[in-house]
Amino acid sequence: MAKISLNQEQQVTTTSAQGAVDIRQLSTILLRRRFLILGVSCVVMSSASLLAVLAKPTYQSSMQILVNSNLSQGTQSNNIPVEADTQVTNSNYQVVDSTTQMKLMLSSKLLQKAVDLVHSDYPDITLADINGQTKQNKKAPLEVTPEEGGIGANKVFSQVFKVSFNDEDPVKAQKLLQALQKVYQNYNKEQQKERLNHGLAFVNARLPEIKKEVSKADKNLEQFRKKHKLLNPEVQSKILLESLADIQNQLQTTRANLQDANARYDNLEQQIASSSQQTELISSRLNQSSRYQTLLSEIQNTELALAKERLRYTDDYPSVQKLKQQRQSQLSLLRQEVKSITNSSKGEPLSKGQIIGVDPTLIDEFILVQTTVLGLTANEKNLAESEQRLRSELNKYPSLIAEYNRLLPKVETSHKTLEQLLQVQQSLGLKIAQEGYTWQVLTEPALGTYIENNRLFLLVGGTLIGPILGILAALILEKFNDAIYCAGDLKKLTNLRILGSVPKLPSHSAKKRWLGLSWKGRRRSNDSVIEATTRLPVHENLDMIYQNIQILKYPLPFKSLMFTSALPGEGKTTLVLGLVASATRMHRRVLVIDANLHNPSLHKILGLSNDWGLSLLLVDETTTHFQDYIQPIHPSIDILTAGPEPEDTVKLLSSQRMKELIELFEQSYDLVLIDAPPILGMVDARIVASFCNAIVMVERMGKVTRTELTQATEILSQLNLIGIIANEVSNSQKVLAS
Repeated sequence: MAKISLNQEQQVTTTSAQGAVDIRQLSTILLRRRFLILGVSCVVMSSASLLAVLAKPTYQSSMQILVNSNLSQGTQSNNIPVEADTQVTNSNYQVVDSTTQMKLMLSSKLLQKAVDLVHSDYPDITLADINGQTKQNKKAPLEVTPEEGGIGANKVFSQVFKVSFNDEDPVKAQKLLQALQKVYQNYNKEQQKERLNHGLAFVNARLPEIKKEVSKADKNLEQFRKKHKLLNPEVQSKILLESLADIQNQLQTTRANLQDANARYDNLEQQIASSSQQTELISSRLNQSSRYQTLLSEIQNTELALAKERLRYTDDYPSVQKLKQQRQSQLSLLRQEVKSITNSSKGEPLSKGQIIGVDPTLIDEFILVQTTVLGLTANEKNLAESEQRLRSELNKYPSLIAEYNRLLPKVETSHKTLEQLLQVQQSLGLKIAQEGYTWQVLTEPALGTYIENNRLFLLVGGTLIGPILGILAALILEKFNDAIYCAGDLKKLTNLRILGSVPKLPSHSAKKRWLGLSWKGRRRSNDSVIEATTRLPVHENLDMIYQNIQILKYPLPFKSLMFTSALPGEGKTTLVLGLVASATRMHRRVLVIDANLHNPSLHKILGLSNDWGLSLLLVDETTTHFQDYIQPIHPSIDILTAGPEPEDTVKLLSSQRMKELIELFEQSYDLVLIDAPPILGMVDARIVASFCNAIVMVERMGKVTRTELTQATEILSQLNLIGIIANEVSNSQKVLAS
C-alpha cells in the first residue's frame, strides 16, 4: 500500500509539473534555451533582411471623393457612360448603391480618358495596366473603396470613396490620380450642365422676353419721373396738401396778429397825440427822414425773408437765427433814429424834456409796434403768395397721379413675373442638379508613399519578431519537454533525499590539484599511478555529499555503496571518482569497482588497463587472491576495472561468486564504491543493487525526464535507495532550488 501511495503521489506531481511552464523559472528557461532563441532570432532576422534586399518598393497615391445625391421620385439619371453591365440605380430608391458608384468610377470610358491625359508622359500605359487585366498584375493597381457615408435628415445621400493607385513609380501614381481627378470633375460638370440645359429649356426661352418687358416698363417710369421731377405724385400731393394747410393756419394766425398790432398802433398814436403838442412835428420829421424810411424798408424786407425761411425751417435753423439777429439790429438802429429826430427841433438839438408830456418808453413801444406791423404785413403777403402758388401746383397733380398709376402697375407686374421666373429657374436647377451625382474631391492626390515591402519595416519587424519567436519556441519546447532541470524537482518527484548538487565536472584535467596524501605502503610509485591520481576530480560539493552519506549510515554503517542512474551518460563515474578523493582525504581505504560490463569507462578516465578486471575475477572461482586483479592508483585507492566483456553478464553478476566478492571487499576496505550501469534498459544494476548496503542515484539535470526518473525509482523503491545526487546543476538552478 505504501508503494502504491508513493507511486500515485509521484504521478500526480509529474502530471502537475508537465501541465505548464512555471513562470518563476522563466529566466532559467530562457538561459537554458538561449542557443535556440539565438538561432531562431538569427533565422528570422536573416530572412527579413533578405526580403528587405530583394523586395521591390511599391508606392501608393490616393485621394478622397465625396459623392452627394438627392434623388426625387420619378426622376432618372441621364447619359451616364457606363458599360453594358453597369446601370445606375433608379431614383425611386432614394439611396444610391455604393457598388454602382464604384462601377461608374471604374468604367472603361472614364479610365480611358485618364489614360489619354497621361499618355504623353507615359506612352506605354494602357487601360489594362490600370484595371488589372494584364497577366503580370494579379491585383488591380487602381482601387475604389467606400469609406463612410450615410443618409441625412433631407434624404441626401453622401458617400466618401477612396481612390488609390499602386505603382513602383511614386510620380506616376500621383499623375494618374491627378488625371483621373480631372476626368471626374469634367464628367461631373458635363452631366450637371446637360441636365440643367434639358430641364430649363422653357424657362431659358421665356426669360429674355420678361427681361425686355421689365426694361421697357422701368424706362417709361424713369422718363416720367425725369420729366416731371417727381418720384411719386401721390406722396408729393399729400405733402403739398399738408403744406397748404399749414400755410393757411399761419396766414390766419398772422392776420389775427396783424389786426391786434394795428389796433395797438392806433392806440399808441392817440396816446402820443394827446400827451404832446409836437406830435405833428415828430411825424413830419419822421416822414421826411430818408434814413428812417430806409430802415423801415430794410426791416420790412427782413421780416419778409424771415417769414419765407420759417415756412421751410424751424427757429433753431442757422439762417432763421441770422435773420432774427439782423432784424434786432435794424430795430435798434430805428430806435436810435427816432430818438435823434424827436430830440431835435428845426435842426437844433432838443433836450429830453423838450417834448412836453411825452413818455420816452411810450415812444419806444410805438416804434416797436410800428415795426411789428410792418413785419406782419410782409409775412401776410408772403403767406398769401405761397398759398396761391400751392393751389396752382395742386391743380396739376390729378393728371400726373393718373399717369403714374398707369405706369407703376406695369413695372410691378413685370418685376414680379421676372422674380417668379428666376425663382422657378433656381428651384428647378437645384432640383435637377440634386437628382444626379455631385463628385467633390476632398483630398488631393499626393506623391506616392510606401505601402508594401517596406525595408525598414521588414528589418525592424525581423529584429522584434525574431527574439519573440525564439522565446515562444523555447517556451513551447519547454512545455512539451519532460526533462528535469532543477534539483528541487527531484525531491518532489521521488520524495527522496537530495544528497547534494554538483556543477559540471570534467572527467579528467591536467590542472586538477594533487591529493594531499603521502605515498606509503607496500606498492611502488610510478608515473602511471601518479597520473591516475591527478584525474580524480576535487570539489567542495563532493566533500559535502560524502559527509551527507556518512551521516545517513549512522548508527548502522554500510561499507558497500552502489552508484547508478536512470540513463547512461549522466556522469556517475566522474562523481564516484570525486567521492573517492573525498573519502581518501578522510583517511579511508577505498575500492572502486566498475560493474558496467557492457560499456566500462573507469579505465579510460584513469588511463588504466582493462585486460583483467571484474569479469575475469568472477570467472576465476579457484583463487581468492583478488589483489591480482586490482590496480592501485594511490596508497588508499584501489581500482577494479570491468575487464573484458563476457557473453552473459547477467549470469556472472547474479552468481554467488559476486556476492562473496562484495562481502570480501567489505572486509578488506573501509568503503567499496560500485560504478553500476543504468537502471533502465538492462537488469545488471538491479542485480548488483541486491548485494550492496546502499544505493545512490546520480541524475544529470536536463537529461533525465520525469517519466524515466519515476520508472527508475519504482525499480529501486524496495531496495536501500538512500538518496539522489543532482549532477551538472547550473548556478541559476541552484538559486531557484534554494
